[in-house]
Amino acid sequence: MPMNPSLSLRAARRLALRAQGFGRAPLAAVDRRRLLESIERLGVLQIDSVNALIRSHYLPLFSRLGPYERALLERAAWGAGRQRRLFEYWGHEASLLPLSCYPLLHWRMQRARNGEGIYKGLAQFGRDQQPLIRRVLQAVRERGALGAGSLASGPGSGGAWWGWSAEKHALEWLFAAGELTVAARRGFERLYDVPERVLPADVLARPAMTMADAQRQLLLRAARALGIATESDLRDYYRLDLADTRARLAELLEAGELQRLQVQGWTQPGYCLGPPRIPRRVAASALLSPFDSLIWARARTERLFDFRYRLELYTPPHKRVYGYYVLPFLHDERLAARLDLRAERKTLQLAVYAVHEEPPGLDERGVIALAENLRTLALWLGLARVRLNCTSACAARVRALLE
Repeated sequence: MPMNPSLSLRAARRLALRAQGFGRAPLAAVDRRRLLESIERLGVLQIDSVNALIRSHYLPLFSRLGPYERALLERAAWGAGRQRRLFEYWGHEASLLPLSCYPLLHWRMQRARNGEGIYKGLAQFGRDQQPLIRRVLQAVRERGALGAGSLASGPGSGGAWWGWSAEKHALEWLFAAGELTVAARRGFERLYDVPERVLPADVLARPAMTMADAQRQLLLRAARALGIATESDLRDYYRLDLADTRARLAELLEAGELQRLQVQGWTQPGYCLGPPRIPRRVAASALLSPFDSLIWARARTERLFDFRYRLELYTPPHKRVYGYYVLPFLHDERLAARLDLRAERKTLQLAVYAVHEEPPGLDERGVIALAENLRTLALWLGLARVRLNCTSACAARVRALLE
């Protein structure tokens, strides 16, 4: 059997960074076309409720494009008519996805309707509570976009379902099954409506794909977004099942749509779209959301960047190593530092509670780039200044540049 082509770790890192949209020349202003192009490249923006800095779905675009008008993303995600270019669904966790992905997830919606592939408790609820589910669906049809609070008839159930009301469970079941979608957000609360009042008619009219075809397309999108990826990396990007992934991956390899490679130091083979075209350099400096698709798979982050990263939000304060809301700092093709950041909106400050350099540390260019990233982030968030509330040597160097 012939040996798989081999790839150095540095080359793999460059492939991954370029595939994720880093290293492109910045624009003076980010327009709608460039924003949507970036989202299509990534294929998914993870949504998370934590707002210590800004909601996580806004940050990946800032990391790649620089300051942009956040209303551009909001109109694409929740705007009316032709403005709508994204939809919410379970992609990689709760996600914003391009409308081109909608036909690729019908099989997942069908599994949800059948009580497969979603949380066990919610699936059981779907089997046991069909009368309530139908009543909630009818209420949305009659009244238009509704949040759970508009329907709740009593206190939440508590326990394993996080205190959700029965109506909230019904809305979430209908959302997973594709019978409702998210029309808008009120604050961070989802407002649900029927897809035909929210999504463009041409998207809803696209012919159904077989499950196998859709899963192959999702794996190809994941491969395009990741640049180089193991089987588990590809599977994780859109949270596919193991058995489905292995079957579809074998089919894609046989068809020649994916190529198998051996990457230096990896125990599992990597896969990419055709012969890899490796950039000579990826010039990028960026602060990364904890939920950025470059780093959300923690084992892959360690494999690619030798950077062990864990979110410590829910770790008791005395047990935290790096801080509450820590953003890795990408510079010179490595994750060179990590910062514990907070947007303190009352005092209009971007507060830096810790700066931890990764060996061998940041050189002068790196410190300048970090200071500039912090200054730009603060301005983009509408904050008047950066305040370094820490005493490390790197923090002192950054502070001197910002004062």
